[in-house]
Amino acid sequence: MTVPELDMIAPLDTPLPPVPPAEVLTPSQWITFLAIADTIIPSIADSSAQSIDDLAVDVPEYNNAIQKIQQIIPTGAPSDAVQNYMKAKASSTPGFKDLIHRTFGDYTRDDALKGIRVILSALDTRAGCYLLTGYPTSFCLHPVNVRQQILQGWSQSYFPQLRQLVKSFAALTIATWVKQSSAINPVLGFPRAPVHGKPGKGFDYSFLEIPPGQGQELVETDVIIVGSGCGGGVCAKNLAEAGHRVLVTDRAYHFPAKYLPMSSTDAGIHLFHNGGVDTSDDNSVAFLAGQAWGGGGTVNWSASLQTQGFVRQEWADEGLSFFTSSEYQDCLDRVCQRMGVSTKYIEHNENNRVLIEGARKLGFNAKEVPQNTGGNKHYCGYCTLGCGAAEKQGPVVSWLPDAANAGAQFMEGFEAEKIVFDFASGRRITTGVQGTWTSRDETGGVSGSNKTKRKVLIKAKRVIVSCGTLHSPLLLLRSDLTNPQIGRNLHCHPASLVAGVFPKEIRPWEGGILTTLCEEFANQDNHGHGAKINAMTMIPSWVLPFMPWTGGLDFKVFASKLSRMCAHCVVVRDRDSGQVYPDPVDGRCKIKYSPSAFDKGHALECILGMCKIMYVMGAEEIIVSQVGVPIFTRSPDAKESVGINDASFQAWLANLRKRGLPHPETSWGSAHQMGTCRMAASETKGVVDPTGEVWGAEGLYVADASVFPSASGVNPMVTNMAISDMISRVSPPLLNGTMMARVGLRLNVYQHRRRLVELQDLIDQQLQKAVTTTAGDLDRLDRHRILVFELGELADKTSPWLRENQAIRGFLAALMPRSTAASMAAVSFSGVDENNKGLMKITTKTFTYTFSYRLLRREDPPEELVSGGLLRIVDDKDKLSSLLNLMRSQLQRAVRQPATEFTSLQMVLMLQDLMTKALGWASEMNDIRYLIMEHVHDDNEGML
Repeated sequence: MTVPELDMIAPLDTPLPPVPPAEVLTPSQWITFLAIADTIIPSIADSSAQSIDDLAVDVPEYNNAIQKIQQIIPTGAPSDAVQNYMKAKASSTPGFKDLIHRTFGDYTRDDALKGIRVILSALDTRAGCYLLTGYPTSFCLHPVNVRQQILQGWSQSYFPQLRQLVKSFAALTIATWVKQSSAINPVLGFPRAPVHGKPGKGFDYSFLEIPPGQGQELVETDVIIVGSGCGGGVCAKNLAEAGHRVLVTDRAYHFPAKYLPMSSTDAGIHLFHNGGVDTSDDNSVAFLAGQAWGGGGTVNWSASLQTQGFVRQEWADEGLSFFTSSEYQDCLDRVCQRMGVSTKYIEHNENNRVLIEGARKLGFNAKEVPQNTGGNKHYCGYCTLGCGAAEKQGPVVSWLPDAANAGAQFMEGFEAEKIVFDFASGRRITTGVQGTWTSRDETGGVSGSNKTKRKVLIKAKRVIVSCGTLHSPLLLLRSDLTNPQIGRNLHCHPASLVAGVFPKEIRPWEGGILTTLCEEFANQDNHGHGAKINAMTMIPSWVLPFMPWTGGLDFKVFASKLSRMCAHCVVVRDRDSGQVYPDPVDGRCKIKYSPSAFDKGHALECILGMCKIMYVMGAEEIIVSQVGVPIFTRSPDAKESVGINDASFQAWLANLRKRGLPHPETSWGSAHQMGTCRMAASETKGVVDPTGEVWGAEGLYVADASVFPSASGVNPMVTNMAISDMISRVSPPLLNGTMMARVGLRLNVYQHRRRLVELQDLIDQQLQKAVTTTAGDLDRLDRHRILVFELGELADKTSPWLRENQAIRGFLAALMPRSTAASMAAVSFSGVDENNKGLMKITTKTFTYTFSYRLLRREDPPEELVSGGLLRIVDDKDKLSSLLNLMRSQLQRAVRQPATEFTSLQMVLMLQDLMTKALGWASEMNDIRYLIMEHVHDDNEGML
């Protein structure tokens, strides 16, 4: 299929919000900036053209460049594609200036923008130009060739600030131009839509909307989850299926599969934090973090690696013994099973084949990487821009639909501003989240300006923060939590690239992005610190900005070879950490991080290994993402039998080793952030306890990669999900209250939770036996009625035990899925007089039938049920009716929606709570009590 044909079936457009109205640069500053941009991406002509607006190149050199590009341009490209490519420059590209304006106005920190303005203003003054360029003439008045010499001089300057300046300007200009240019894709043969992709249909979400109005809107739920990513999605599913009212919020908006994959421009704005990239304070690392509905799981590369054994042991040695338990392995396996994680359906593209085969030829340890593609081959390559096939089993495709089917609700466009607390007897008790909701525009999109904004208070019994490693600590800090560990311990797997140019066309953007991994250099200190090698996404705007810029012509010739390129990245498991903190001016995320000499030493060994893989697989050129290191070019006379022992290659490696990885010459990126709300056995060492609850804040939890005690060393998705599974599925405090958590930990329940899970399964089996007896073709109302009737018998067996011992009742609550009405106020009996004490002794079965009949049929039950000798309260029918109405109103207030919208089991459990409080449970049967006594480990008898 040709590029034009693919463009015809491309995903739907996703228009961007308006460009910020305020001017970010003065007119003279814009002129200077665009002059710099046109030096980095210049219009190129041969020297006979005599134009100061073109980069003038000697005729032989110009013709040689044209010939090289024409030799590799794909078949079917327009005849004028090469000429258009050579003539294209940054400032003449439609949308280039607007995207720069948006980047400066919306996504650049105030201090950084001030620095840019100072430099641009200085380059328009005689004194500033003389100091920075050696010329008294304004930078923009020089011919392109002179401007290029100035920038090349900066890249080799004694002053690191100038070296950083040209590197940053080059990366920004290249990324923006590649995203916006219509000239580069025909030369590369890069299509708008994936060649092997197939459109899919995702889940049809429904989102809560707040009506227009004044003042603060109040929303009530049991559990609010702030963030819809890998941690939040797992929690939503587990808690909703346990019968809780769950509300998942996110500042991002959902884009169905028909809009995916997005263009690189739109994806940066709609799907990523801070417009697609943020940088550390010293500009040493570019951070990439998902900010989409579904979080990082919407834009990651499908890699599904479980937590490594030595990492689990490291965490257990810090007092977190859960990580070496078989139960944690159950969590890992459970999340992988739900996503269909497997290596069975992998088909390697050339980029991954080069990695795994090159590692084999060198004797390096390499393996296939399991994919969360639900049993599909998924040979796509564009998933970093969103999965249009709806096959990648991220939260949007798996966990959140499961949660929705269990009754969870969702709210997009909600900016959580602070967590709300009550204070009692010196305790901080979480009561909800306060924030601002922003609607979609009048067309249902997000690009219009006509939107509704409302302040919203979401009251909840439990709050789970799943905003990601960069933003979860900021929400805690905005909520006046003062633990000094909040925001510290930032780990990020810093990464750097190596690219190889091969003799044939590869089209590396086709096929699975990350299906292989080399672990040869993963444990260089015998403590699990080192680096791994994996394939890189080959979307042009993701690869080209990380490569060194040495000149306008060099860049265009190099970029034209992308269709013949492979690129791999070193991913370092860092030992040394950084910090996330709020900008004191506007509260934005600021990142204090720079790769340490220790970690860079491990990266260097891995980079040398990557270069060897490229060489042994036949690369004609090898490029590292470090300014000042020349491109290695294989000699045509190099003997294949010599392999990596080739003298010129060894000399080039020696030079690379000698130079090291200095700052700011080396380009680093990070797509994995971890640890800023680390889990620890004590408050002095971390932010959350072993159950995920924030130290000193009852009912507040964190469930995302920020709780990792240290770097995972592998793609963090599965580890994140497994920990969140533990927090939301097994951990007693989240499901049933902080008091039970403290008692459970004191009585060693934590170490024996596997036995408690077995007990839960036994109780669930009892319930299932009752449910299956009604399977048939009954209509919905009868099915609900009979389920209530029959499951009431099972509840009857538990009643005396619940009545006799409140502690045991709490223990059962920790094991059974609980209803959303679990903690509501007891039903009032003020309307029942002394003559009606007989009401307290009616059978549970009959009462359940009566109550469910009224609730579901909206009418009185047949007369024979409330007359005669059975209930012996014929004269008190009106008071019985009043009590039933009171109970119904309690239930309606508890669930905030018609009970008929709940599943049978959820409704039964809600009614069980009401009946427990209303009746006193007269029956004396002890079946469940004996079941508890038989199967709880001896160490836990103290709870009984």
